[in-house]
Amino acid sequence: MSRNKPDLILGFGVVILAILAIIAWVPNDSATGVIVKLRGRLSIGDAMAPMAALALAALAGLLIIFDKRGVKLASHLTAANLRFILVFTGVFLLAVVFMRWSGPLIVGLGRALGLTEAIYRDLRDTVPWKYAGFVIGGTSMVSILICAMEHRFSWHAVLIGLLTVFGLIAIFDLPFPDLLLPPNGDV
Repeated sequence: MSRNKPDLILGFGVVILAILAIIAWVPNDSATGVIVKLRGRLSIGDAMAPMAALALAALAGLLIIFDKRGVKLASHLTAANLRFILVFTGVFLLAVVFMRWSGPLIVGLGRALGLTEAIYRDLRDTVPWKYAGFVIGGTSMVSILICAMEHRFSWHAVLIGLLTVFGLIAIFDLPFPDLLLPPNGDV
C-alpha cells in the first residue's frame, strides 16, 4: 500500500459497497429478479438496471485499485478539465439528437422514395427501422468520443462504436421481444 493510499481506500470502498448492494439491497428491494420468464416470454426484471449499474460501479472500483499510474491528480478544476466536460457533454447531446431524429428522418426518406407507406411510430418495433436511431446515435457517441480522446478520426473507432451498439442490441433487444430500444419508447 505504498502507492496512493486514498485511491486504494476509495477503490476497495466502491467494490465492497457495490457487492453489498448486489447481495443485500437489490434482491430485497426488487419485486422481480434480473430476468423474468412469464408464460414463456423473457422480460427485463426490476433488478436489471440496478444490478448493471452496481456491476459497473464494482468494475470502476477495481480499475481504481489496479491503476498502475499512481499519479497525483490535480485537486482543482483546470481548463483541460472544462474542455473535456464540454466535449463530452456536446458529444452526448449530439448523439441524443441523432438517436431521436435519425429514425424518423430515415422513415420519412423511405416514404418519399416509396419504400414504405407507414409513419415511424408504426414502424418503431420493426426491423430495420427500430434500430436506425439507436445504431446511428450510439455509434456516433462511442466513435466521436474515441476520436476526441485520440485527437484524430479513425475507422477503428467507428468499428468499435458499431460493435458496441450491436453488442447492446444482442444483450437488450434480441432476448426481450417486448423491449423498445431508445428512443423508440418515446416516439
